[in-house]
This record gives sequence, structure tokens and C-alpha cells, in this order.
Amino acid sequence: MTRELVVLGTASQVPTRTRNHNGYLLRWDGTGYLFDPGEGTQRQMTHAGVASSSVHHICLTHVHGDHCYGLPGVLSRLALDGVEHPVHLHYPAQGEEVVRALVEVATRPPDLRLHPHGSAGEVAEGLSVAPLCHRVATFGYRLAEPAGRSLVPERLASAGIAGPDVGRLLRAGTLHGTTLADVSVPRPGQSFALVMDTAPCAGAEELADGVTLLLCESTFADDDAALAHTYLHLTAGQAGELAATAGVGQFVLTHFSSRCPDVEVLVRQARARAGTVAVVAAADLDRYVLPPRRA
Repeated sequence: MTRELVVLGTASQVPTRTRNHNGYLLRWDGTGYLFDPGEGTQRQMTHAGVASSSVHHICLTHVHGDHCYGLPGVLSRLALDGVEHPVHLHYPAQGEEVVRALVEVATRPPDLRLHPHGSAGEVAEGLSVAPLCHRVATFGYRLAEPAGRSLVPERLASAGIAGPDVGRLLRAGTLHGTTLADVSVPRPGQSFALVMDTAPCAGAEELADGVTLLLCESTFADDDAALAHTYLHLTAGQAGELAATAGVGQFVLTHFSSRCPDVEVLVRQARARAGTVAVVAAADLDRYVLPPRRA
């Protein structure tokens, strides 16, 4: 099954000629998670070849316009295209009034389910939130699968287990005195985290801890640290330090201020503090595929 991040927009408050407002679709084993649909997300989905039917969860980090003003258009498109499966809308409870207004002006898909949250924890199967530090109530998201085990063919052969017996061992956990642990090795579950508008905080560290793919805001250059502090955003260097401390796999920067048209400056500053973690800057319509579970 496909696991990939489709970047629909990468600008922060002011879009540019080359960068749309926020919007990110995570495909995860047949389920689609749409994060922070800013203005123009519906059109960006068309450019990216993302069908509206691929959206099952819509996740808002907070109710600033560049993270949610595309919601009515996306909902209306889902309704127009006849999407009948349940669509779950997750958002901070403190943004209820804004979210209700945005939903009210949309043509709603037939099975839209609203899920406000006000504290850290799981909000759907495998999907959890943690509070961030911004000017309004803001939560980051983390999607994770449980840890499992990978079978080792050589160990199976040594134990004389093959064909249908492999399935029997997987279901029962033991077969003819051989346990699953005898013929397998631990396999960490894959995970994805979205850390949007925030100052450095414990919630960001919790979300990013050991994730396979971290998508992180990098609104300001290090030279604008005072502005970042005032508006409660991360600088590129702070984002890089978060990735290094968390020990992430893939690390993608986004949410760029129009003050910094050359995002390679931000990449260099993040790399200077990211240690061995590779740093890339997202561009609109980029795709990032999660690595295979087994090398």
C-alpha cells in the first residue's frame, strides 16, 4: 500500500507566485489525511492529481486563515463529486466558532463528522494530537502504526516452516514448539508528524520523537529570531535542532514566509543544527514517499 506525502502548498500567511497557502495530503494505506487546507487547496488537488474521494480525514492545526480558509471549497468539492464515505474533521475545540462558520458556508458531503479536541491524546485510530505554542489554540498531529515483527526467511527455513504453516504461525504465535519471536526480528512501526505554527515546546518534541517523516514549519530565517519569538513561530535553525533532538528519518521544511524568497537560506540554517538528519525544503506539488519497512 502507498504511503506518501503530497505537498499542495507551502506558503505561510502570504502566498506567492510559486507557493500556494498550506495544504498537505498524506496517503496512508488507502486512507487520506488532508492537513491544513488553506486557500486554493481544491485547485492544488487538481494540479497534483489528488481525487477528492481520497480524503477521509481533514485535520486542522488551528484556525488562522492560511490553515483553514480552503475548507469550504474542499468540502463543497467532496459533495459535488458525490463522496459518500465518512469524512472526519478534526480541529481544536477552541476554534469551534470559526470551524462551524466555515462548514456552514460549504456544501457539505453527506457524511461529515466533526471531532473537536481540547487536549493531547488519540483522536482517531493511530492519529494523535499534542498541543503546540502559538497565538491561538494549536495542535500538531502524529500518525503511527504499532510496532510489529519481520519474518526472517533463513530462520523459517531452519525451523522447517513453509507454505500455509507460516500463516498458522502468524495467527497463533507458536507452531510445533517454534514461536514467532524465534523466526522474526522487531520492526518499528512507521510514523508521520506535522508540526505547524509554534514556538519551541514540549509538544513539538513529543510529536517529532523518532518519526519516520517529519513535516515542520520553518517560517523565519535565524536572522529574524526576534520576529519568530513575537509571533510564536520556529526559525529554520530551531526546526533543524528539533529534528536532530528527535532523531527523525526524513525531514521536510515548509510554511515559508514571503520575507524569504530564497528558501535555500533556510535549508542551510536548518542543516547547521540538524546533525546527521538530511534537510529538504518542500515545494508545491512535491511528493515524499515513506521508505520501505524493510531495507
